[in-house]
Amino acid sequence: MSAVEIRGVGKTFGRGAGVVEALQNINLSIETGEFVSLIGPSGCGKSTLLRLVGDLLAPSTGTLTVGGKTPHAAREDRDYGMVFQKATLLDWRTVRRNVELPLEIMGIDGEERQSRAAEMLALVGLSEFAGHYPWQLSGGMQQRVAIARALSFEPSLLLMDEPFGALDEMTREAMQDELLRIWERTKRTVIFVTHSIPEAVFLSQRVAVMSRRPGRISRVVDVGLPYPRDEDTREDQGFYDKITEVREALREHE
Repeated sequence: MSAVEIRGVGKTFGRGAGVVEALQNINLSIETGEFVSLIGPSGCGKSTLLRLVGDLLAPSTGTLTVGGKTPHAAREDRDYGMVFQKATLLDWRTVRRNVELPLEIMGIDGEERQSRAAEMLALVGLSEFAGHYPWQLSGGMQQRVAIARALSFEPSLLLMDEPFGALDEMTREAMQDELLRIWERTKRTVIFVTHSIPEAVFLSQRVAVMSRRPGRISRVVDVGLPYPRDEDTREDQGFYDKITEVREALREHE
């Protein structure tokens, strides 16, 4: 069974003369444990598609399943975590208590909450900052806390909407390395939205290239570079070749 199955999905906003067709006839299958990026021009509907998968929006046409369930059922079963461009941490809660928040909402007892939070903070390399507050951390560290929080309740699917878009280039590359390390260890399915072609190629097994609005998946590029990936990957000719392939796919629909 696919982790995510999208068939003929479209999304419109508004009514009558003001209707906007955001997505048109989206078809995509994502396998369990796969890392797939969505890339395309601004306004093409990448984030809208992610929100359809996450049950934050409902499709206007077509069908979408998450682990064989409707997105709503998957959300109720807490099958996925979400990470956005802003970490959206609560400044008055410590790092540990921010990670514990979803577990607290789920009614998990305090001892287990603390144990899971400690495990997740160790996973993202922030154990020593458990007692700090978000405003005491750098932007990259805050995003690591957000990732730890999203993984705290062991979701099978991680939805990430430009989580590194606001970071400087060096921090962004470091966070890409960190995310791959976490993914290789946890084998969660990841759908990752980005505007960066090198980021999409470096992280992903496949890159779904979207056209201008109404957004369609015009091509799916199989990256094919071996894992683990590191600085040598970023300097490999195969990496540059795949960047060129994705860039050309984007230009086909300019």
